[in-house]
Formats: sequence, C-alpha cells, structure tokens
Amino acid sequence: MSDIVKRRGMFGANTTGDTSGYGRLVVTQPAGESTPRPYGEYFDEIADELERSGFSDAIERVVVHRGEITFHVKRERLLELARTLRDEPTLRFELLSGVSGVHYPQETGSELHAVYHLLSITHNRRIRLEVGIPDADPHVDSLTPVYPTADWHERETWDFFGIVFDGHPALTRIEMPDDWVGHPQRKDYPLGGIPVEYRGAEIPPPDERRSYS
Repeated sequence: MSDIVKRRGMFGANTTGDTSGYGRLVVTQPAGESTPRPYGEYFDEIADELERSGFSDAIERVVVHRGEITFHVKRERLLELARTLRDEPTLRFELLSGVSGVHYPQETGSELHAVYHLLSITHNRRIRLEVGIPDADPHVDSLTPVYPTADWHERETWDFFGIVFDGHPALTRIEMPDDWVGHPQRKDYPLGGIPVEYRGAEIPPPDERRSYS
C-alpha cells in the first residue's frame, strides 16, 4: 500500500480560531490505491468469491485499513453486486446496517461517495462497499430492492449530501424541512449561524470564527 495520507484538524480550520477542540486531531487514511494481497482474515475468501462470480471488473480497488475491508465498486454494477453478496451461500450478507455519504470536493468526477455497511449473520462477517459518484450526475441505483433497510438510510444520505438513489420508493427529506434549500453535510455548504451570548461573552457564528483553506 502507498504511504498513509495525514490530515490535521477538522472542518477545514487551520488557525487557533477553531474552538471545537479538533484542531490538534491527526487523521490517517490510505492513499488512493488497492491494498496488496493477501488481505488477511476472511477478506481473501470474499474477494475470491466475487472474482469467481464475475465481478473482477466491477471492483475498482480494495482497501484494508484498521482491520476493516472496503470494496470500491463501479456504480453501474452496485445493484447486481449487492444481490450476489446477499444470495450467494458462501457470502450471505443478509443485512445492510447503514448507508452514509461523504463529500470530497477535490476528487474531480467522483466528488460524492455512497458508503454501505453489510453484515453476514450466517458467517459473522462485515464488509463495506463504497461507490464514487460525480457531482455533475449524482445518481446511483437504490439498494432497497435488495435490502429494504436501505430505505430511510438512503433518504438521509440524499437529504444531507444530494446523492439521488434511483428507484427509491419515496426519496424525500427525512431530517431537514421539506422546503430546505441545499444539502447541509456537503463541504461547500455554508456553516452560517448566529452569535451566541453567555456569561457576558459573545461567541461569533461558525462561519466568522474559523478560517478555511
């Protein structure tokens, strides 16, 4: 694997104006390449089974980090791959436990990511699927036909990030008001806010007290 990428702080803050306490945080993550084989644990068995099932060209890369495995999947093969993960006896990932979104503005052509957490109750195994989606065409197939539990998770991911899950039975807002404009978990969404007063002091709103790069 390539060198680990390090990022310091959170929320884009790079000065002492960050009062959240996250300014000293150091985040490490793998660079954008696949982890070399062998992956270890049961991960190689899953990768081998997906290759035997004809999904070699559907998986863009595989990342093993901190004891967890993530399969980065082409979005046009996601629904087919999910069905195989659920139904193949040697895999049996019966439960989708969550769907979440990530926004990487610097990744041109793959700015939005949908992340799926799968659990095999039969084999007591966990994996993660991740799909890169262009901001200019933020569509990906809904997994509700395969995993009904995706329903509200996909609604929340659309609400916060603007990822459109095609085929979802009711893709409406679940957290924000129906007339809300924009998707507030995206990194290009303004923080806004109002000053807060307490004990005679005044704290300015977030977009005025932090410095962004």
